[in-house]
Amino acid sequence: QVQLVESGGGLVQPGGSLRLSCAVRGSDFLIVSMGWHRRAPGKQRELVAGITGGATTNYADSVKGRFTISRDNAKNTMYLQMNSLKPEDTAVYYCNLVTFHNNYWGQGTQVTVSA
Repeated sequence: QVQLVESGGGLVQPGGSLRLSCAVRGSDFLIVSMGWHRRAPGKQRELVAGITGGATTNYADSVKGRFTISRDNAKNTMYLQMNSLKPEDTAVYYCNLVTFHNNYWGQGTQVTVSA
């Protein structure tokens, strides 16, 4: 069984930075891809950034140049470094892990960008 534990959300002023972490607990699985998604109030969930098992990354156009996704395989942890945050980045951010057989989600962490 796989469990994803997110941390790092909070309140930040516009232009500020946050780093989200997603700790992966479990064993005996191969990662196809991992990613960060977000759901803003009144909007559908969207993919923010993804990283494949081979470390290829992709980003939503709205966050390119500001957000960076990464993985530390030794720590079984994925990160999302968010810089130059804007009020429109306010959302609940979810960690996602895809294996060949299942799709796992974290519980979500709130990010609020406000003055």
